Amino acid sequence: MEFINLTDEQRDVLCEIGNIGAGNAATSMAKLINKKIDMQVPSIDVVGYDDMMELIGGPEALIVAIFFRIQGDAPGTVFFILTMEEAENLVQQITNNVTFNLFSDGSLDEVAISVLQETGNILTGSYLSALSDFMHINMQPSVPYFSADMAGAVLTAGLMELSQVTDFAIIIDTKINHNDSKNGVHGHFLLLPDPSSFQKIFHALGVNEDV
Repeated sequence: MEFINLTDEQRDVLCEIGNIGAGNAATSMAKLINKKIDMQVPSIDVVGYDDMMELIGGPEALIVAIFFRIQGDAPGTVFFILTMEEAENLVQQITNNVTFNLFSDGSLDEVAISVLQETGNILTGSYLSALSDFMHINMQPSVPYFSADMAGAVLTAGLMELSQVTDFAIIIDTKINHNDSKNGVHGHFLLLPDPSSFQKIFHALGVNEDV
């Protein structure tokens, strides 16, 4: 697996932005569900497109994904990805119903889809707001799109549908807990800038173009 070689300072900048976004998201989610939320960012990396699959379990891993188009000065695509088990666990935590099933009568439950989309909205809005404030670049999310399938199908179909091709992604690992649960939810937040946006974002972050 080949990672872009960021300096410690560059990685610290990305981690700080991730932590600010996670803090904002935790506050918003706590207000939404009236529970104390703890959200952590264990790691942030920049990887090539092929490496994304490996990090989320391989192309055949069954996942739930909420994805958005980024509108504004630095267009791109965002994915918030959970395993099926993590998605069900998150919905159970938010609905306070430990018996909640992600699937109802063989199809995804509409309540689950709504909860996951709202969670994706909160996370994406918080992370993009942190990036925008730091870089002074306008970045706004579109309405959320929802998909549940194998990772390869979700990522490839999502990018083809949106007619975007990108070489790199910023991956922000996200761990969500609330005070009533011992089981955390570990999701991946993928930021895939359009080719024209990547250099603009990393220039604003102080990352050399030849990394």
